[in-house]
Amino acid sequence: MQEAIFHFPTDGTPVKCEQIKSGHINQTYLITTDTGAKYILQWVNQFVFPKVDAIMSNMAAISSFLREHQSGKMAMISYIDTVEGKNYYDDEHGGCWRAYRFVDNSICLQHAETAEDFEESARAFGNFQYALNKFPAETLEETIANFHNTVDRYRLFREAIDSDCKGRLAQVAKEVAFVLEREEKACHLQHMRERGELPVRATHNDTKINNVLLDADTHKALCVIDLDTVMPGLSVHDFGDAIRFGASTAAEDETDLSRVNLDLDFFRSFARGFMEACPSLTENEINMLPMGAYNMTIECGMRFLTDYLNGDVYFSIDRESHNLDRCRTQFKLISDMEEHWEEMERIIAEEHQRLENGVCCQNS
Repeated sequence: MQEAIFHFPTDGTPVKCEQIKSGHINQTYLITTDTGAKYILQWVNQFVFPKVDAIMSNMAAISSFLREHQSGKMAMISYIDTVEGKNYYDDEHGGCWRAYRFVDNSICLQHAETAEDFEESARAFGNFQYALNKFPAETLEETIANFHNTVDRYRLFREAIDSDCKGRLAQVAKEVAFVLEREEKACHLQHMRERGELPVRATHNDTKINNVLLDADTHKALCVIDLDTVMPGLSVHDFGDAIRFGASTAAEDETDLSRVNLDLDFFRSFARGFMEACPSLTENEINMLPMGAYNMTIECGMRFLTDYLNGDVYFSIDRESHNLDRCRTQFKLISDMEEHWEEMERIIAEEHQRLENGVCCQNS
């Protein structure tokens, strides 16, 4: 890390480094120089992201498009080239590093403290989606193949079951049955995509609130960050992942499952902000927003369980059962969604109607 930061041009000499503990994949550090300038330095996990060139190429293409077509209305992080003129530094020991200037007076929430904060994050991701509405999604490279292809996730899940390489299968029979019983519903969106019933867009694919920088004073969104997974995808997946993470009443690794439920007020807040900020959503996309939440929650739970069966090689863990705890929270959240499915659909319909009435009033 100390070697890496000196491959990027900085205002002053780096003198302080603090690790920022967020996310399961990459490692992030706050660098401060002797002039007080601050930078973010990130180590990219090449086990998860073997196509670093594709990641940076996608980011460059999106940045160029937004500068040309949005006139700065959609802010996003711009990465700093190395002193050698590259967009990342390869230390030749399995480490790829990138850097960008720290955004002053910004905060990054690890969870939504209020419904208003959650709605503001929805506007950020909705704006991001709408700003890229005309972007040719097919020109983006898949940084992780079949990332939200739920059908393929089930294939990998079955491989982990058959292998049982760590001998953990017997203790998770209940969780395995939970996933397999819901396969048809879980794969519904992928089948719609294959039939052309949902448009493929340039999507963020990791829409947790901690991937939005907010103004420290006003809590208004400044920019969307962490664009490693921007690639062709479904808007309903972006909506759904935000709900999975942000509208849960407990932490992603909560061990007391009685605390895990879907906060319907937060669900409404995010739906309102997202739909208002992204008026390009089709009727099918709007109708499938609850399914997006369901799909992303069970898919993520299945991924945690797959990684647990495989020996915790993908997601970073702090304890032996960490991925198992994570998968159980997702499955409890799915159960709560199933109990409140009609309410979820009603909320989307009400917010859509409210938006339509607002448009009608403006046009009259």
